[in-house]
Amino acid sequence: MLKSCAALANPLRLRILAALTQRGRQYVSELARQIGISRPLLYLHLQKLEAAGFVRSELALSEDGKALNWFELCDFEMTLSPEAIVAAAAKITEESPTTE
Repeated sequence: MLKSCAALANPLRLRILAALTQRGRQYVSELARQIGISRPLLYLHLQKLEAAGFVRSELALSEDGKALNWFELCDFEMTLSPEAIVAAAAKITEESPTTE
């Protein structure tokens, strides 16, 4: 739960998820133009979203042989309740990271 909440805590990541929800599967350059950020910055955010299980990627070749990295939304549902918070808090140790 901590990784999911940390991934959703960034406004750019919410915009990325919204764009993928509205327009479906997109390749990185297209998504970067739509969001209005650089591809390296987009990759940074997509890595966090992929690690949290919100998106998945697929590398494919275009008809002209160009490599395209496609991203799409994964099906997910998150329930945040007092009980879920207690369960997540019980898994935290002093050594475990609490934010990403």
